[in-house]
Amino acid sequence: MLTFIGLGLYDERSVTVEGREALRAADRVFAEFYTSKLVGAGVDELAAHHGVEVEVRAREGVERDPEPILAAAAEGDVAFCTAGDTMISTTHTDLRLRAEERGIETRVIHGVTAQSAASSLTGLQNYRFGKATTLPFPYAHGGDDVPESVIETIEANRERGLHSVVYLDIKVGTGPSGPDPDHEEYMTADVAAGLLAEGWRDELAVVVARAGSPDPVVVADRLGALADREFGDPLHLLVIPGDLHHVEADALAGFAGAPADLVGE
Repeated sequence: MLTFIGLGLYDERSVTVEGREALRAADRVFAEFYTSKLVGAGVDELAAHHGVEVEVRAREGVERDPEPILAAAAEGDVAFCTAGDTMISTTHTDLRLRAEERGIETRVIHGVTAQSAASSLTGLQNYRFGKATTLPFPYAHGGDDVPESVIETIEANRERGLHSVVYLDIKVGTGPSGPDPDHEEYMTADVAAGLLAEGWRDELAVVVARAGSPDPVVVADRLGALADREFGDPLHLLVIPGDLHHVEADALAGFAGAPADLVGE
């Protein structure tokens, strides 16, 4: 049995009760934290809280060499854990398909996603979000501006009146000069807002910082204004609103302090 467990958004306690029970009952526990990570807890805290040994796999250890995970799951109960919801990444879908092809039973225990949390915290309705995009560090795409693909995604959503989630780049194990096992870097919302204000337009945006933590931050303003503020520890993301329903406009004003002239009030 191979059980995919979403750990939620923040720390060792963010997992669902069902996920916690499956995690603690597993014979072996694998985890990856390159697609996202729990910023409120490290691997040691996760392992100690649940009384398990956690075997962390690098990207290559999941994508190119999944055999240790699959072999263990063929012989016993294995938990494969990630931050957020475990099936957001196509890498994990591929791993599940490989297991099914070998006759290994699989199941999925979901966790809260950053996108669902962003909808809940901002008051923007989940069904009115379009395609999400990721804003990379400039050095990661070989330029010094916003990739055209990011702008195209935002513009396409806005043409349909839809909101856009902009995930912000995480670099673990690689930096500006190439592979670096000690490198951890998180794009912050102020940096992202500055890039978009310059490379796109100075429009209304919403910062969501530390969703799932005891002290989430939600702030709405023009990108240029957000670029001049600090939002504390990661993880951060941006939401670029599309057309606003009057309840959504009220929510951005009430929950995120959006200026009245930006939400039509």
